[in-house]
Amino acid sequence: MARIAGVDLPKNKKIGIALTYLYGVGRSLARVILEKAQVSPDKRTYELSDDEVRRIRETIEQEGIKVEGDLRKEVM
Repeated sequence: MARIAGVDLPKNKKIGIALTYLYGVGRSLARVILEKAQVSPDKRTYELSDDEVRRIRETIEQEGIKVEGDLRKEVM
């Protein structure tokens, strides 16, 4: 199971949809993240390799995309 930003992503959904489970990530931003991480949006979460999950995490960090806790602090 992929865990990104402290959130367990649903394993049977396509990763393009599963990323929207992160607070602050919509479908268009998920598409951009996957493009930059070079991961197919049609892959199911359980099909991702550890390397692909790492690339997604690194892309979110490198691009400075605020998700989950960081974003909730700003909103509150």
